[in-house]
Amino acid sequence: MRLDFDCDEGLGGKAALGLIVLQADETIETEFRRLFDLEDVVLYHTRIESAPEVTPETLMQMKAQLSSSAALLPGNRPLDVIGYACTSGATVIGSDAVATAVQKAHPEVEVTNPARAVLEALRHLNVSRIGVVSPYVAEVSEAVCTLLRENDMTPVTVGSFGQAEEAVVARITNDSVEKAICAIGADPEIDAVFASCTNLRTLPVIEACERKLGKPVISSNLALAWHMLTLAGIATRGVGPGKLFNS
Repeated sequence: MRLDFDCDEGLGGKAALGLIVLQADETIETEFRRLFDLEDVVLYHTRIESAPEVTPETLMQMKAQLSSSAALLPGNRPLDVIGYACTSGATVIGSDAVATAVQKAHPEVEVTNPARAVLEALRHLNVSRIGVVSPYVAEVSEAVCTLLRENDMTPVTVGSFGQAEEAVVARITNDSVEKAICAIGADPEIDAVFASCTNLRTLPVIEACERKLGKPVISSNLALAWHMLTLAGIATRGVGPGKLFNS
C-alpha cells in the first residue's frame, strides 16, 4: 500500500547550525543541548579525529581534516553557521584557515570557532584585562595568551591545570573549575575571566562565579554558542547563563 505524504521545510526554520566536535571531546555536546534548545533552531554534529594528548603539533594535524569533517554535515539545505569546536586548535591553525577549510565543503556558510568567538565576546562586554584559566600545558596555554595580546587584550593572570590529556580535562570537577575561576578572577586588575577549552565543564558554574567576583566570566563553550547564535541572527538574551547572554 503506497501512502500519501506532505513535505514542509524540515527542521531549523529559523537557523540550521553545524558543529565540528573533537573526537576526544566529552563535554561540549552536553553543554550545547541546554543552549540550543530553541524553537525552529537545529544543531547538527560531526566529529573530527583528534589526538588524546594536546600539543601544538597534534592540534595542527586537524587542519587537513577540517574539510572532510565539515562535508559530513547535512548538505541538503544551506547551513547558516558552522562552529569548529576547539579553542587551542583554532588558535594554532588560525581562524581564517579554519574558515577556508570548512567553506570548501559549505561555501556559503558563516564559520566561527571558540578563539574567534571569545574575542568577539570580550569586545561585546567591553573588557580587555583578562584572567585566563586553562587546563593545558604551558605552550598550549601560551598560544591562547598570544592570541589575546595580538587582539589588544591583556592576559593579566594565567592559571593552568597543566594537563596534556583530554580524558583528564573532561573529568576535572565543577568544584575545581569554580575555585580556579574565582582564584584567578579575584585579582582586582582583571576585568573578566576566560575559561579556555571546550572539553572543560564550565556552564554549571558561570553564574556562581560571576556572583562571587562581580565581573563577567566566559568560557569557550559559552562564547562559541553565543557567537553562533549571533551570526545566525538569533536573539541571545536569556538563552544562556551569565553576563554575556544578558548584555
